[in-house]
Amino acid sequence: MSSKPATTIHKTRTAFVLDSLRDRILSGELKAGEPLRQNLIAESLNVSRIPVREAMMQLEAEGLIDFEAHKGARVTPLSVEQAEELFDIRLLIEPDLLARSIPHLSALDLYQSQGFLLQMDAALKEDSIQNWAGLNRQFHLSLYVGANRPRTLELIQNLNLHADRYVRLHLMLDGGVQRAEGEHEALLACCREQRIDDAVERLRHHIRDAKQDVLNMIHANRHG
Repeated sequence: MSSKPATTIHKTRTAFVLDSLRDRILSGELKAGEPLRQNLIAESLNVSRIPVREAMMQLEAEGLIDFEAHKGARVTPLSVEQAEELFDIRLLIEPDLLARSIPHLSALDLYQSQGFLLQMDAALKEDSIQNWAGLNRQFHLSLYVGANRPRTLELIQNLNLHADRYVRLHLMLDGGVQRAEGEHEALLACCREQRIDDAVERLRHHIRDAKQDVLNMIHANRHG
């Protein structure tokens, strides 16, 4: 009887540490290459080292940190190669999934997609890139539900975890969010009107532009 509450608390602490570290990495508060000391993190979050260690293992699986022998953990540097691969995988999977999904999207599905756009607009007014980025993921996933391919959706969700820091980098560009919002509205309109070819091409263009912006920013940061 006593083990269940302890397990729940332990899991909650691990999730708390995981969310805290992930947000600090994705927001840029923790810089690429910055060392992560388990004891300091545990003290700052008022937890033991166990949930910190478990959270860091998950972050390693997400590609946000890596462990070096005799040096410990550090925030993974931004990588041109990784960014290219992640966006190229999106280009391979998402347009096909969208084409399969559009004929089966219900009025409720489209209503929910529109709801995400409204929430994104509110997040933009509050200057919350973190909330906007999360809603951005939900909006894209909402357009793919009609395909009825749960394993592919799961793959995309996992891919999004790895790509999130690059997407947020893209959103930091002047006008990046506003441009993305216009593209989202146009994409949703194509889905409503069952213009599959137009929707697929708009999505490809959307992903390609984001990829190029991210690569340009990484190169600029390296030589800045």
